[in-house]
Amino acid sequence: MTSNEQATDIFGIATPWLEMLAGAIDLMAIIVLIIGAARFLVKLIGGEFKSSDDHRLSIMNAARRELGSYILAGLELLIVSDVIHTAITLELDGLYFLGGLVVIRAVISFFLEREIKQLAPVEPEDSSRQRSRGER
Repeated sequence: MTSNEQATDIFGIATPWLEMLAGAIDLMAIIVLIIGAARFLVKLIGGEFKSSDDHRLSIMNAARRELGSYILAGLELLIVSDVIHTAITLELDGLYFLGGLVVIRAVISFFLEREIKQLAPVEPEDSSRQRSRGER
């Protein structure tokens, strides 16, 4: 009995629906990544035309933080899709592959989250001094 037949035995008529669901989740992940990249490019190009270096740097850091969030969301959706694919196939090789993907994506997520936290909003020197003195 092949793994596809085993999956059909376990999931019955739900197998094709689960495969379509996993494919739809893959597409959603791609859409999330494309939206994030498009928003990043718009902010990147817009930020280049700002006159002040501090303001431009602030826009760039905000754009990078936002892009990182979109990448993390896309990776999470891809993991969900991979879990569904692995459950459908019921193959040990698929489980090893999924474990490797989850580890790789977890490492990427860890470093992306760390970078996002390090990209704290950059404030112009004058406004940070005023806040420390209680001025507005």
